[in-house]
Amino acid sequence: MKTSGLRVDVRGLEFSYDSAPLLQEIDLQVERGDMVALVGPNGAGKSTLLRCLARALRPRAGVVLLDGQDIGRLPVRQIARRVGVVPQVQTLDFDFTVEEVVAMGRYPHLGRFGRPGPHDLRAVREAMDATRTSGVSGRPVTALSGGEQQRVAIARALAQEPQLLLLDEPTAHLDIRYQVEVMELLARLNREKALTVIAAVHDLNLAARYFRRFVLMTGGRVLATGTAREVLQPDLIRRAYGVEVVVIDHPVLGCPVVLPAGAEGNGYGQG
Repeated sequence: MKTSGLRVDVRGLEFSYDSAPLLQEIDLQVERGDMVALVGPNGAGKSTLLRCLARALRPRAGVVLLDGQDIGRLPVRQIARRVGVVPQVQTLDFDFTVEEVVAMGRYPHLGRFGRPGPHDLRAVREAMDATRTSGVSGRPVTALSGGEQQRVAIARALAQEPQLLLLDEPTAHLDIRYQVEVMELLARLNREKALTVIAAVHDLNLAARYFRRFVLMTGGRVLATGTAREVLQPDLIRRAYGVEVVVIDHPVLGCPVVLPAGAEGNGYGQG
């Protein structure tokens, strides 16, 4: 599966439902092969931004460029071939096998009669190999654990052979083992296939372990961008989340760790 990342440029993006603004004056540049975490409180606009990047929503103003091309002018099928999306809420309620679900990712590439060819079958096989779901390819997807279903969802997106992977809270509702598995998978795909990865992430400390670049959002705006160390600053977190924190270095990994400051602001959480 040959892939390469897309460059993403967001210029003056604004989006609203009726009169309620959800995104305001978003400017953002993501380089090819970058791995970016969108962080911020609930309602900050992270999911809305992801949906605009996938053209699932049309902005009221501004533009999204993929390698310099206006996404609003690209055919839907061409976008689906280049952008893989893993939503937060999976609708895997039917007893399709894992292989059948992953094969759904080939739909944007199929011809008029929709019959998969050798390349399509190879893309499906490689996507399952990459996500380590080949061993359960014949099982009903509804019989899998949450972590396994998440890997299948990522495999389906990979079967598209995308250059950009968009994920909305990919570790939501997973226990720590599966959280780490999913994050390790994304890091490996980014490293080995040069995929550009943009993900909305709820857990700041998990994101700090795996993502090279952060975009901190609040109130539908970008508050700060940079590395984990540059963005995970107590004053910025206080402005975004309205909570006092202390930030320390992980004793083994060296990455920032965000801890609640506690009621007295003394650096200790309440037990």
